[in-house]
Amino acid sequence: MTTLRLISSMATKPLLADLVALYRTHNPEVQVLVESVGGVDAAKRVQAGEAFDGVVLASDAIDKLVASGHVLVGSRVDLVLSGVAVAVPAGQALPDISTEAALKAAILAAPSLGVSTGPSGVQLAKQFEAWGIAEQIKDRIVQAKPGVPVGALLAQGEVALGFQQLSEMRGVAGITVLGPLPEAVQITTTFSGSVASSSAQTEAMRAVLAFWASPACQTLKEEHGMHAA
Repeated sequence: MTTLRLISSMATKPLLADLVALYRTHNPEVQVLVESVGGVDAAKRVQAGEAFDGVVLASDAIDKLVASGHVLVGSRVDLVLSGVAVAVPAGQALPDISTEAALKAAILAAPSLGVSTGPSGVQLAKQFEAWGIAEQIKDRIVQAKPGVPVGALLAQGEVALGFQQLSEMRGVAGITVLGPLPEAVQITTTFSGSVASSSAQTEAMRAVLAFWASPACQTLKEEHGMHAA
């Protein structure tokens, strides 16, 4: 039995659980254990030298780990493209977010806004700047702690309008997903896998990533609100 240990961000946690199960049906001799935490924390743990066989994070985070020597050069495999969705607490009025102008109006009208510490939160901050509303809404923004989904803040009534990867919003009780961001301002994150420099089982890890990037996994990715990269 080969056991591979991975660390990932929360955005891909449900998808990876299904990808692991699918790989196991084809390769019963390989056990893949995935620990999912906040993406910032995951990167810090890899940088601190904690031993893993593989890492699945946003592609820019993987590239930084490549540059620092913590994952192997040339081992990055792009797995999925993930877009950002907008949600409100269940039972609340559903604002129009169908266009860029409507979304901006909904944001200005919301008493509180939930964003993540991940890639979507960073890009949203840039969008608020581009719209010229960053200063106006800064005191209404609640940033979820690493590893805490924005959906949880919505469900608990802590924020009125929330933004996060669609994959992290799906299936959360107590919220209503309005839909994806309008195409003009959609934030698409590429999530990639890579082989950790600390791995003693690099070929086995490469094989897993190659399978996860193959057409055999495309349907699963779409079921989780993502697209093949």
